[in-house]
Amino acid sequence: MECAGKVKKVRKERNMKSLQEDIKNQDFKRVYLLYGEENYLKQQYKGKLKKALIQEEDSMNFSMFEGKKTEPKEIIDLAETMPFFADRRVIFLEDTGFFKNQCGDLPEYMAELPEYICMVFIENDVDKRNRMYKAVKKYGRAVEFNVQDSNTIMRWVLGMMKREGKKITPKDMELFLSKTGTDMGNIERELEKLLCYTMDREIITAQDIENVCTTQITNHIFEMIRAVTEKNQKKALDLYYELLALKEPPMRILFLLARQFNLIMQVKELSKCGYDQSQIGKKAGIQPFVVKNYLTYARKYSTEELRAAVEECVAAETKVKTGFMTDTMSVELLLVKFSSI
Repeated sequence: MECAGKVKKVRKERNMKSLQEDIKNQDFKRVYLLYGEENYLKQQYKGKLKKALIQEEDSMNFSMFEGKKTEPKEIIDLAETMPFFADRRVIFLEDTGFFKNQCGDLPEYMAELPEYICMVFIENDVDKRNRMYKAVKKYGRAVEFNVQDSNTIMRWVLGMMKREGKKITPKDMELFLSKTGTDMGNIERELEKLLCYTMDREIITAQDIENVCTTQITNHIFEMIRAVTEKNQKKALDLYYELLALKEPPMRILFLLARQFNLIMQVKELSKCGYDQSQIGKKAGIQPFVVKNYLTYARKYSTEELRAAVEECVAAETKVKTGFMTDTMSVELLLVKFSSI
């Protein structure tokens, strides 16, 4: 299984390198699909393709479609229209749903794309069994952009810091990433704030990070879980009220609460099976540097207690949906209970 995972990763890296080569050599496929969870990278490569494919002032031969109301027939008709005083007609299509839902005759049309056409699809949700996905993969290039692993993200951040003449300790880097999460777009925004704040200094400190970096909502939830596991009821409730003040819906907080307890349970079971920190991270789908926190929390609960906590979250959701209790109150009562065990 581990070997299969490495093969998949190598294939994804090759696909990204192939896309880079296409752009560098100006040797383009007739159709591309950019998809996956890492929106930052998707948007970066969308921009690179757009810049490479069309002249800045050429609006006659560039079309952009967005959303699930995009009509396949309209796309085909446009693709059949010759470019106006140019070598290429470029069509960008974003979040169309064609790779999960009905897409008319588009899959068959991929085999007949005119030489002057370049279509670029940018999608979040893709079903690899879908006809459209198979057609694009056969006649063009499909590139998946997944959330990057912790080592890749750290190297990327350190590279940006080095270019700005900044240094940071490994411990403070972990603090920075614990606040930003793994979303590369958010990391870039928070790093920009940090660089501006430390403009006249070489070393970035933990205090700098605390002073200017915003904790992501999911990490706010993580802090709330930590308070619960430490039986710090006041802090857990204060964090909950802060989330409510930030307009975070109680039902989303409940979902994330259940998810965190479920992850702690998974980490506990994987640790029992003898997996190391890196292996646990891969199998549970979390960053390895975060695993040690989950292991700390896991030691404070039995598997039965964690399972019961997840089940109580599900029961609380049912009570809210049936009108037995308000959403705000249901989460508050859970936090009180979990931090009192």
